[in-house]
Amino acid sequence: MAQSFDPAAATAAYLAQLPPEAHAKAQHYTQGGHWLLLWGFIVSVLVAWIVIRTGVLTRLQNGVEKTKPRPFLASLVVASVYVGFSWALELPWSVYANWWREKQYGLTSQAFGGWLGQNVMATTISVVFTALFLALLYLLIRKARRLWWLWAGGLTAGFIIFGMLIAPIYIEPLFNKYTPAPPGPVRDEVVAMAKQVGIPHDKIFVYDGSRQSNAYTANVSGLGGSARVAMSDVMFKKGADIAEVRGVVGHEMGHYAHQHSLWITSIFSVLAVVAFFIADRVFPWFATALNAKGVTGIADPAGLPVLAVIMAVLGLVGGPITNTLIREVESDADRYSLVHFNEPDGLAKALVKTIEYRAATPSKLEEVLFYDHPAVSVRVRRAMDWKATHPKAPD
Repeated sequence: MAQSFDPAAATAAYLAQLPPEAHAKAQHYTQGGHWLLLWGFIVSVLVAWIVIRTGVLTRLQNGVEKTKPRPFLASLVVASVYVGFSWALELPWSVYANWWREKQYGLTSQAFGGWLGQNVMATTISVVFTALFLALLYLLIRKARRLWWLWAGGLTAGFIIFGMLIAPIYIEPLFNKYTPAPPGPVRDEVVAMAKQVGIPHDKIFVYDGSRQSNAYTANVSGLGGSARVAMSDVMFKKGADIAEVRGVVGHEMGHYAHQHSLWITSIFSVLAVVAFFIADRVFPWFATALNAKGVTGIADPAGLPVLAVIMAVLGLVGGPITNTLIREVESDADRYSLVHFNEPDGLAKALVKTIEYRAATPSKLEEVLFYDHPAVSVRVRRAMDWKATHPKAPD
């Protein structure tokens, strides 16, 4: 096997399982998604400008503090209204980008009413948590003053960890039904895998991901005792066999075993410190450019749209950095799966089924700039390279 097996030819054979027109469609969808980043950025800036022009946030703040200073309450109210107002203004764009376009490419079968209902629910949850985060952020700006951006990194980490703890228990079940993997070969195999590597084996779920998307996917979510591996029912509707389950779930177990969620939290907290530091320095310039009259400075909650624009700019520019960091995490999870469960063909078969929403063969520059997972062609080739040097013993 090690001498006769050709990883390059095997990779090409896997990619050739899809006809050229399917690859072309995937490439069109993926590259169109790159443009969506730019158009979405423009929409968010336009929305912020509209909110500034209405002056509604300044009036709200003045109304809350009409009789006496209530800075925390004012920040909470302003943030809530801004998130809700922005959602309403961006709704036509969201419908196009997140539902209509997915429908056109056959990546969802969800009716518009169902999509809208879930979008409203997600926005309601976002209003609550985002408003609380922003109210606490403005409290830090007022209290910590010159070093508020440093403390804001800790606040960001705290909210991320809190979200990881509660999401699997209280939030994700609002959008999907999670049921324990039923008795049978799949569950038996996953339990055996978990025992093999010494991780919890009592939280293996299947969820109705087909309710929103036709994408072949699984995930690991939660932290500590709330962590769980969840497989979308789409996996099985697309014929996932035991080898695929081992490859994919092994990947998810790699996230858990290597504590990737905590690594990502740490990375994003550091990036948040950098972003808030930059925001502190450039806020006056952006406020002037956006003609934010009546906004007294970065500590003024009425200047939230200005802060949002700064963060949108930094998010667009910093996208390649975060994508690169996440790609490394995903590569590490692939390695974990291969090392511990040695299912290169199972992993490759599963990866091929994700090509429809993530083109398989981008240029290196495109991958660096836009991909938060290694390209499918790269991942399959790594699996085949592993297969060449780690042949399985005969059954």
